[in-house]
Amino acid sequence: MQFLIYILVYPLLWLISILPFRLFYFFSDVVFFVLYYLVGYRKKVVWDNLTRAFPDKTKVEIKRIQKEFYRHMCDMFLEMIKTLSLSKDELKERYKITNIEVLQEIVKDKSVLIVCSHYANWEWNVSINNYVNAKGYAVYQKIGNSYFDDLIKKIRAKWNTTLITQQETVKTVYRNAQNGVISAYGMVSDQSPQVKRAQYWSEFMGVKVPIFIGPESMARKLDLAVVFLKVSKVRRGYYQAEFIPITTAGKQTKNHEITDQFLRLTEKQILERPEHYLWTHKRWKHRNKVPVKFQ
Repeated sequence: MQFLIYILVYPLLWLISILPFRLFYFFSDVVFFVLYYLVGYRKKVVWDNLTRAFPDKTKVEIKRIQKEFYRHMCDMFLEMIKTLSLSKDELKERYKITNIEVLQEIVKDKSVLIVCSHYANWEWNVSINNYVNAKGYAVYQKIGNSYFDDLIKKIRAKWNTTLITQQETVKTVYRNAQNGVISAYGMVSDQSPQVKRAQYWSEFMGVKVPIFIGPESMARKLDLAVVFLKVSKVRRGYYQAEFIPITTAGKQTKNHEITDQFLRLTEKQILERPEHYLWTHKRWKHRNKVPVKFQ
């Protein structure tokens, strides 16, 4: 059944990926109309998230952000499909890095965690590995269909990136550290952990929630460098990436220092252009479950 689904869906994905950009974004406009006006995909979740994160904004302002978010979301997810056929030169033109020298200097003698949020286009971050002399990894959520999972791995390999699951991350980082392999690990780090596994609670966009601290734990134990990857949408189909150093010596940081800096940088990014953040996830679903020890 998985193979049947794959052979039926893959040709459609490929056809979408090879569309000329003008036609490609016209198709995105059609998808936006269907999702926003006809289906109403997760509209209540998005509205609740926006009103909770921006309590001082009017309904008119929230409505504008919500609508622009759906336009961007359709572009972004279709751009993930576009990666199937996108050449390195095309991606280099559409995803520019302003200060790659920051990362190049770090990986001369130290492994680094590149942390980012679900903002702008995190899929095209994989192209970063073409600019650094380090083994590149990206932490991802394994796809249930093994054929599509293999396809995603092959696509990432084109950009010198090896995919590892969250469960494989710790052992991969530790193994490379023990073997002296300088590596760059890309992590989308604004996930919401399960309440029972939460080790740290803090405010995110003014609401106290459980915070994922995996990157910090590894950085402090293995003395890794940590940089925040800020990606901005310049215009439709074009992005600009900037590396903001958090620390070059994880062992020397205080408890939760790395995590708190990540949160503040993420919030600042969201406040600049809130429509480019991924609002369809229930990031504040645990807000009323704060254990007494964290209050």
